Amino acid sequence: MSSEPLLEQLIDSLRCLPGVGPKSAQRMALHLLERDRDGGKTLSAVLAESMERIGRCRECRNLTEDETCSICANEQRDRDQLCIVESPSDVIAIEHATGFRGRYFVLMGRLSPLDGIGPEELGLEQLAEQLGQRPPQEMIIATNPTVEGEATAFYLQRMAQKHGISVSRIAHGVPLGGELEFTDQSTIAHAFSSRLAI
Repeated sequence: MSSEPLLEQLIDSLRCLPGVGPKSAQRMALHLLERDRDGGKTLSAVLAESMERIGRCRECRNLTEDETCSICANEQRDRDQLCIVESPSDVIAIEHATGFRGRYFVLMGRLSPLDGIGPEELGLEQLAEQLGQRPPQEMIIATNPTVEGEATAFYLQRMAQKHGISVSRIAHGVPLGGELEFTDQSTIAHAFSSRLAI
C-alpha cells in the first residue's frame, strides 16, 4: 500500500489521461470530491468494468466488449470495401462523418521503427491472412498524413497489390474554411498534386 495520501494518489492517477497535467488533474479530483461524489463513484465503476471487459475484435481489432464488434457482426456491411485506420477513434470519426458501409481493420498505431513498432505490432500478419482468405475488391487506406502514416500506407499498398486488390487513399488537403496563406507547404503541395477535375 502506498504511503502517499489518497488525494495525491487520485491526482497522480488522473494524470495518465492525455493532455491532463498536474493542475487539470487536481481540478478534476477536487471537483469529484467536493461536488460530484456520485459521478465519481459511477466513473470508478464504469472505468473498472471497462478495463476488465473491453478488448479487441477478433476480426478488425477495434475495441469491443464482445468477441466480434457490432460492425463486423453486421451482415449488412459491405465486405468488398475494407478501410484501414490507425485507431478506434478513426473508426468513430468515419462512422459519424461519412456514409461508409464497408468494414474496417484497426492497426492500433503506425509503422515506426525508431519506436519499435513494426508489422507484428500492427497486426499486419492477421490482415495478410484475411486478405488471402477473403480479399475485398477495394482497400481504402486512411492512415494519417504523417511520415509514419505515409510509410504505413506504402506498406499496406504493397500488401494489397500482392493479393490483386484495388487500393485507394483518402484525400488530404486544404481544410474546408482554411486559407492558403495559413496552410503549411506540404499540405498545399499534396492538395495541388491530388487535384480533381470538376
